[in-house]
Parts: sequence; structure tokens; C-alpha cells
Amino acid sequence: MPRKGILYLSIYKGYIGTYTKGDSEGVYSFTFDTESQSIQQIKPVATIENPTYVNISQDNNYLYAVLKDGSKGGIASYSIDEQTGNLTEINRQLLDGTSPCHVSVDETNTQVVTANYHLGTIVSHLVNEDSSLMPAQSVSQHTGSGPHERQEKPHAHYSGFTLDGRFVVAVDLGTDQVITYKTNDGKLEVISSLSVKPGSGPRHITFHPNGKYAYVMTELSNEVISLEYNSETGSFTELQYIPTIPADFTENSQGSAIHISSDGQFVYAGNRGHDSIASYSVNNETGELTFIEYTSTEGHWPRDFALDPTENFLLASNQESSNLVLFSRDKKTGKLTLLDSSITVPDPVCIKFLHVK
Repeated sequence: MPRKGILYLSIYKGYIGTYTKGDSEGVYSFTFDTESQSIQQIKPVATIENPTYVNISQDNNYLYAVLKDGSKGGIASYSIDEQTGNLTEINRQLLDGTSPCHVSVDETNTQVVTANYHLGTIVSHLVNEDSSLMPAQSVSQHTGSGPHERQEKPHAHYSGFTLDGRFVVAVDLGTDQVITYKTNDGKLEVISSLSVKPGSGPRHITFHPNGKYAYVMTELSNEVISLEYNSETGSFTELQYIPTIPADFTENSQGSAIHISSDGQFVYAGNRGHDSIASYSVNNETGELTFIEYTSTEGHWPRDFALDPTENFLLASNQESSNLVLFSRDKKTGKLTLLDSSITVPDPVCIKFLHVK
């Protein structure tokens, strides 16, 4: 019998966060037709400055976007029109300084956390019943530096919730750390910290669905770090470092996004510069990865990508060439096959599909 009816639909909705330094107007929506294998109805739905990262509540009713607003930065809350996909702003919460680079919302839609690259901070907001955002409940300032020229100070690049919702995990590119927080009514308290290889520049993390492992994409050393995760203590242990670009590639390349298939069998990592997605198979007994292949993103500077709800397809965003690229995905081998690289979106960064119900 079908597990979840939405998987047997043919059309899915999603959103794209962008930089607005060029032609972009803000947040865009789109639809994806799996039968015709085409991205359709791309349109702006929120006119704000630099909504580079967005995230969607588990019930698909609300979207949260980072933004810049004059000399301040923060996040905005939007309601999602179920029929049209249009967004209506509920409110925004701002702090002095630059805008965050990442936003996450917990499964119950009661807490939102952001990471700020330039300030090196993790900020927590509680969410009201109408999904408006409360003022910041907690601002955690990271400290430290690293050996790379871009590690002169903390650069928090990711913050998100563990699978069980017990902890918030932050990744800091500037200090080479993965930091675990306990959260109590929005107040953040550090309970564990892992220092990874100096100069690696960890950027994003994704958890294996079994809850035992996690995978960190490094921006500076172009590697994936396989980690063992202790869900009781919130601590991590290093298992493996595996490169995301060929050893003989000497041009500038910086790691970007990392995602895992819902069956835990395959990990995908983006490379800006090498302009590719590296694919890996997962050993579910050890948590370690085995390289499969590189796939060109048919454009420049792939900032993010996402598996569609069926996971038969992968959609990538090339920021500098302003195009989306659609691939089909073989669920048995993990391999990607190019379908379309001509989908135009100005300065795309983040891609999010509505959740499966």
C-alpha cells in the first residue's frame, strides 16, 4: 500500500532563496512536474533583500527567510498560500549588523535558529501561535580563529536541530568547530564542542536518518567529514575525511551544500569552482563513505541543491550563472543524469521543496 499519498502526486512546490545584488527580486516559488520532468511557474513571491536561505515549517504552512534590512539583518516569517504558493509576511525580527546566512525551524514550529557568518553568532527565536517571530531569546557569540586566511575570526555558517529535536547543532567555518547546544525556552547553552582538522572550514552538516552518524561539508579543504553522533550527550567523534574534488584539481574550489537521501544510502556534496556534485555511498554499519562519481552542474558556483519529494530527481542552483539544473537520480546506484540546465533564476542560492505529508 502507498506509504504517504503525496509521493504519488506528480507536481510538487518549492522555493528558492537568492541574492538580490542583480536582477533577483527576493524569494521565488516554482513547481516541479515529475511526469514532464520540468520546472515550471517560477515567480517572485517575496520582495526582500538577500533572502539567501529559507526554510519551511513541517506542516508547510510557514516559510522563514533570512534578510537584510538597511543596517540590520534578521529573519522574516511568512504564511504560505496552499493553493497558489504565494507568501504573506507575518513579521520580521532584526538585529544590528549583517544578515544571517542560514535559518532552521524545529519540527513543532516553536523555535527558529539562525547562523550569522560575518558576526559569528547563533541566534534563537521562539515562535508565537500565529507563527510570528518573537525577539531574539538567545544570542550565542562564538570565539576563536583558525590557520586559514579566512579564519581570522568565527564564521558561523549553519545552525539546525538534531533529528530528535533535543539539541541545536552549529557549524563554524572560522573556528573549525561543530558545537552542540541545549535549548531551554529558546535559551542556548553549549554542551559539547568538536574541533575538526585545522583549516578545513566546516560549513554545513547533515544527519543520517538512523541518528548515529552525521556528515560535514568543509568549505576550505573540500572534504566531507564523517562523524559518529551520540544522541544522549550531543557529542560527535570523527570517523573519516574524504575529498570532494579530484586531487589534481588546483583551481579555486569551495565546498557548498551537503545532503543525504532519506534511506541513508547516498550522500551528495556540492563544489563551487569545480562546479560539480560529488556522490558517495554510505556504509550503514560504519558510517563511512565511498566515492561514486562527480557530476557537472552545467553552470558556475553551485551554491545548493535539493532532492525532490520522490527523490527520483535532484535540483541544483548555480549562483554565478543564474541557472537551475535538473537531474534524474538512480535510487539503486545513487548516480545522477542531466535532464535540463536551461532553467533561469537570478542569483539562486537555496532550494527547498515543501515537505512530504
